[in-house]
Amino acid sequence: MEIGRRRLVAGLLASVRWAAASEWISLFDGRNLGGWKLTPYNGPGPVTVQDGAIRLGRGRLTGVRWGGEFPKTDYEIRFEAARLDGNDFLSITFPVGASHCEWVNGGWGGEVVGLSNLDGYDASENETSTLKQFEQGRWYRFRLAVSEERIQGWIDDAVVIDVEVKGRQVELRFGDSDLGTPLGFSAYAIEAGVRKIAYRRREAPRAGGADAI
Repeated sequence: MEIGRRRLVAGLLASVRWAAASEWISLFDGRNLGGWKLTPYNGPGPVTVQDGAIRLGRGRLTGVRWGGEFPKTDYEIRFEAARLDGNDFLSITFPVGASHCEWVNGGWGGEVVGLSNLDGYDASENETSTLKQFEQGRWYRFRLAVSEERIQGWIDDAVVIDVEVKGRQVELRFGDSDLGTPLGFSAYAIEAGVRKIAYRRREAPRAGGADAI
């Protein structure tokens, strides 16, 4: 409980250091894939658009990646996602400066949330690792904020990730994780849905500033 409270306070304090943001830009209109391309994983399930969401069918690993421009830092991205069948993870691969990282939700048996990788440690091993139960069929709201100094993540407005990354080794896991770059969603051994995807640019965080996120 004490760790959870410290994470919440740290997230709130870190968030107010952000400067003004631009307007949200939609990356998915709910009708067709548009700029999203199928990620060439081995053994994917089908990818369709149904009921305003991108449906990632159950396979070994199924994903879509963004084919347009996207910032490398100082941005936020938000989306809604649901695990529709199965008991493993949905992740988002995202840029962090010249590198990339992956936010895993529901890995390692269905509950692990965290970033892969930090300093060579994956989401089950580094300090971002936490446990969360995801109800099958429920849509959760996710938001991710990335700067050169920090990565923050929220699920339904609760802070679940708040970590300094400046000067650290930020990279993807081994295997075919890099196929989802620069921005992509992946479902491992589950059927999942993703919808309401949008991003906005932010100015770099100000040290000691007081701008609300």
